[in-house]
Amino acid sequence: MNTQQVNMAMAEVLRNWDPFQQGEDFYEPEIADVLLAIRDIESGSELAGKIQGIYEFSFEQQLAFNDCLKIAEQLRNIKENESCTL
Repeated sequence: MNTQQVNMAMAEVLRNWDPFQQGEDFYEPEIADVLLAIRDIESGSELAGKIQGIYEFSFEQQLAFNDCLKIAEQLRNIKENESCTL
């Protein structure tokens, strides 16, 4: 997969997550922020904390860290699979 395909795959995971049951097209700013963050973060727990912070900033509601960690691991798996094909 090229970088654009990887970003699209990660964005799809985030859209399908829908943590506040607002509909999958509701989270575009948060998805963009997470996609920027994942470029520089290698640790699953650090990425989970960043995801938690991004969504909390936007919605003034904290998501469970374990839920964010599950998403972070899915995103990291997509990113790692991309780097393995290069």
